[in-house]
Amino acid sequence: MTVATAYDALLLDLDGTIWEGGRAIPGAVEAVSACGLPAMYVTNNASKAPKVVANQLTALGLAATADAVMTSAQAAVLMAQQCCEPGATVLVLGTTSFQELAREAGFTVTTTADDRPVAVLHGHNPETGWAELSEAALAIRGGATYLASNLDSTLPMERGLHVGNGSMVAAVVNATGVSPRSAGKPEPEMFHLAAEKLQAQRPLAVGDRLDTDIAGGIAAGMDTLQVITGVSGHRDILNAPPAQRATMIAEDMTALFAAADTLRPGPQGGFHAELSGTTLTVSGGAEDSTSIQAFRAALSAAWAAQDTLVDEIVAVGDVAKQAVAQWR
Repeated sequence: MTVATAYDALLLDLDGTIWEGGRAIPGAVEAVSACGLPAMYVTNNASKAPKVVANQLTALGLAATADAVMTSAQAAVLMAQQCCEPGATVLVLGTTSFQELAREAGFTVTTTADDRPVAVLHGHNPETGWAELSEAALAIRGGATYLASNLDSTLPMERGLHVGNGSMVAAVVNATGVSPRSAGKPEPEMFHLAAEKLQAQRPLAVGDRLDTDIAGGIAAGMDTLQVITGVSGHRDILNAPPAQRATMIAEDMTALFAAADTLRPGPQGGFHAELSGTTLTVSGGAEDSTSIQAFRAALSAAWAAQDTLVDEIVAVGDVAKQAVAQWR
């Protein structure tokens, strides 16, 4: 049974999974289009409206509408509706699209603490600077509830990892001593909402980042597929805590057509892995064995250990050395 036939829907991350800085990750668009599963794009990036995200996906060749996009900005507005009265004044620290979502939900939107907002909604905006962060801090010190769309410390872009919303939130936390409630991943709510919209009974959460995509899917009680095309690399995954260990591990989205059982951590490809202390030794393999097979074998050894982190990786034999050399 392939991954595409084992599940009834895909809950897909965007940055680092489908695209990187707006550029499609090789194989991702083709795999999602060909697998035949309904998809919901679940993203922590709150800077763009769902329609804009859908248009970007369509430009890449994916059949996507605004209804197929679930952003952390949408989740943050839903969270605000749970704790604020209808029509209440909220300070939205984010893009125009985030402000519009709040207005559509019935809130009065402001950008100044002088209006005594009852809540601060903080989402990613490349234009955010000292003045905007200060208004948020003033409002929070004045008693406003602090809600963040997400707490991602970095944002994957074509040139590398840029400053994410979580890093901007950290400035406000440092200034106020108040930590926000986060609406985005790794909280499970976005995954539940996305699955409900698709009426999915057995969805698969797919992403590249351990502490958001994978942790969120696991928190939502779903199977997860980790792709190694974005933030979290092989060494990060080896040392992932139990709450961030994906059901399946793959190099990229083309794994949707692989047998699901072959993607699970465990001995494969003729590789053998053993953890002694903090040293992981990988050996064996055959001429046609792959680096990802070696990695899954290594994961089975690393994840079996209790409270032990891999500090050193030793490859024994030419095949194992070539395989491990491709890890990052």
